[in-house]
Amino acid sequence: MDKASSSPPPPTTSRRILSIWCRALAIDRWQLAEGGRMLPPSSSEEGLGVVASQARGAEHHPAATKPGCAAPSLAAPPLKRRRAADLPFALLTDTVHGLRLSAANAAALQGGAQPGMMLSDARALCPQLKVAPGDPAGDLAFLERMALWARRWGPWSALDPPDGLLVDVTGVAHLFGGEAGLLDDAARSLAARGLSVRLALAPTAGAAWALSHYGPERVILSDGCGMLDDLPVAALRLDPATQLVLRRLGLKRVGELSGVARDALARRFRSVRAPAANPLVRLDQLLGRVPEPLLPVLAKSTPLVQRRLVEPIRHRSLLDRVVEDLAGDLVRTLEAQALGARRLELGLWKVDGEVLVRKLELAEASRDAPHLVRLFAARLDDLDAGFGIELARLSAPWCEPKALSQRDFEAAAQAHGTSLAACIDRLSVRLGAGAVRRPELHASHWPERAQRWIAPLEPARERQESLAFYARPLKLLDRAEPIAVIHASPDGLPRRFRWRGELHEVERAEGPERIAPEWWRERGSARLRDYYRVEDGEGRRYWIYRQGIAGDGRGDTPEWFLQGLYA
Repeated sequence: MDKASSSPPPPTTSRRILSIWCRALAIDRWQLAEGGRMLPPSSSEEGLGVVASQARGAEHHPAATKPGCAAPSLAAPPLKRRRAADLPFALLTDTVHGLRLSAANAAALQGGAQPGMMLSDARALCPQLKVAPGDPAGDLAFLERMALWARRWGPWSALDPPDGLLVDVTGVAHLFGGEAGLLDDAARSLAARGLSVRLALAPTAGAAWALSHYGPERVILSDGCGMLDDLPVAALRLDPATQLVLRRLGLKRVGELSGVARDALARRFRSVRAPAANPLVRLDQLLGRVPEPLLPVLAKSTPLVQRRLVEPIRHRSLLDRVVEDLAGDLVRTLEAQALGARRLELGLWKVDGEVLVRKLELAEASRDAPHLVRLFAARLDDLDAGFGIELARLSAPWCEPKALSQRDFEAAAQAHGTSLAACIDRLSVRLGAGAVRRPELHASHWPERAQRWIAPLEPARERQESLAFYARPLKLLDRAEPIAVIHASPDGLPRRFRWRGELHEVERAEGPERIAPEWWRERGSARLRDYYRVEDGEGRRYWIYRQGIAGDGRGDTPEWFLQGLYA
């Protein structure tokens, strides 16, 4: 026998992409998360956001996590289905023009309700329509977790928002008995989790997406692209404006964008760089002529430490020692990653299988183990250990970057518990988060608007330090007080001013620092301010400003005010 004929055929190097389109992701997720409860029409519009928060909270429960398993997974839904699944039902989104339908089930679609329709119009066509608020952020988070779970069919997966996934299955189809077996396994696994999907397998991401959305129910495309010619131009993932242009040109199918039509389109879209607005770029991506970058979803591990106890513990003193050891281990883990914990979860597994969970949220990212132990001590007073606790786990699901620093600078404050973050945490645990407020710097040029009060656990926004300002006084008056000023010229430095009946001679003055009014908040007659830092004969320093300029056409003579005091 010839040696060449006995050797196996060379392996194919063609790329294979699996497209998973969850055509009713929002509806399926809501039905699975809510457990069969629908809201009446009168209460659903008033409670926008309530059902969404319940749906997010129903997807995770610490008791469902097995000890020692930190890898993300997509848990199978409960077997109980919605008892009113056959009734017309839709999800809402709040827009500037009112409530609109963001998704609808099959019964609502048959009744005339369509996504994007105003709620009042949908109710006119389908009076029996039941509604609930949608949760786009929760849907995206669910899709991200699903992307990690979908790596069972390939080495990596990418998001295709808002309701799809792309999985690279190159070279793994033989593990499922071929590509048909891979599609069968994917269809069974997704159907078992209550998701209605359409699947397609193709050499490129564009072709797989087009076939999953506009092709047969389940299709496998080889290297040939003849099947793609009959697809509508909407399969090229173009924006609505570009699709409208193609329809006006009489181009309705993908196969029509070649030959003479391609030359004409090249001139029409020669200056368009965005792929969603250029049909030729999308066509080349569909056929594999131009590479299409995909961003894979990577799992982010949660810092987690645990203790498996040799014997179950029941006494509080022993539990405090375990929590102290866990806090020390977690702090070392966070320090190695230059992170600080904002949210902590302590899980305690009892002998009878019950799981006790205690959660904490901190005012700022922290790696202070004694501080964490003190906070948890207040949350463990009502704990019932039963027959004993055999496993303890401490995790930090919410972390923020926290650079390494020299502890000596903060050692005194931390040792005596005098730091602001430690005080806020103690007050929040003792009084409740709703009874505590903390100041936050706000991006505003006007001093009286440069600070506002927020909840203690609310994440900080953009810091004011990013804006370049002159030195501000340590004390600002609650309201700027008018003063009488004598100056050498209308635009010159102040020489003398009277405040609260006392005359002050200005020995030194520096300025002005001009601050223009915030035009998006003020009326057109608002006047600019010129700030001066002045020092009187007794060495006391003040922060004063002149409101307006003589002859600016926005008022009479400029007025002077004192707004702050320096130390």
